[in-house]
Amino acid sequence: MRRVLIPVPVALLVLVLAGSLSLVHGQEAGTMERAAAMAENALTDSAVVDTSAIDTTAVDTMAAVIEEEPPPPPPRGFAQSGLVEFFNKGGKFMWGLLALSIVGVAVIIERAITLQKAKADVRSLMERVVGALKKGKLEDAIEICADTRGPIPQILHAGLRQAKKGTVAVEKAIETAGIIEMSFLERGLIILATVANVAPLLGFLGTVSGMIAAFEAIAQAEQVSAKLVASGISEALITTMTGLTIAIPVQIAHNLFVQRIDRFVVEMEDSAAELVDTLATLEA
Repeated sequence: MRRVLIPVPVALLVLVLAGSLSLVHGQEAGTMERAAAMAENALTDSAVVDTSAIDTTAVDTMAAVIEEEPPPPPPRGFAQSGLVEFFNKGGKFMWGLLALSIVGVAVIIERAITLQKAKADVRSLMERVVGALKKGKLEDAIEICADTRGPIPQILHAGLRQAKKGTVAVEKAIETAGIIEMSFLERGLIILATVANVAPLLGFLGTVSGMIAAFEAIAQAEQVSAKLVASGISEALITTMTGLTIAIPVQIAHNLFVQRIDRFVVEMEDSAAELVDTLATLEA
């Protein structure tokens, strides 16, 4: 699963980098086009002045047509979209926030798929296992658990393999298998907790850095305007909003996964207790 998700962060990073470079190129191209247009207008004005004595009516008519029908604006691509522009305004700390968001999304997808596959019909499983044990078919019960995927069947399978050694050995085997399965279920949660905690802090750090730059620009300006102050502060707050936007859904996903794992723990304990009671009854 991790190998499958590795290309996702790499592709997103390449896409954003290409968008940023394309935005810079587009801005340069736009500047060159505006310069060419200004030169062309200057030549046109000179021509109009030189020929005004010959025919001014045609020139006025063409100018009126041009003013009435302005050329349509060129379509904006991804490189000139509001998302890329918003990202570039945030500054260098946006790259760290982008990396955190990609890691968070990848772990959420991986954990959601893993926990979904770990679900099993515990009640039906226990009925088949207990029924096989009551019939004296221990090997059939072991085979049922081995053929069923999920942490609970694996725990029961580990306990049934020690059934001939007594209930004490069964309990120890179940406890050991339970620790292993719990570590498997909780894998990745520490990454989600880290992303949820670090993203807002990194956003605040970007805001502080942006505010410092804004106040330095104000100090160097001869005339302080409200537009200068507002634009600097708005750009500084972009990282804070981005960090909170990343942290909130990641924290929600983390809490949902913890709740689902707690359900698995309760089912594990109930199934293990039922299995041990059944084996103790059969031994008596």
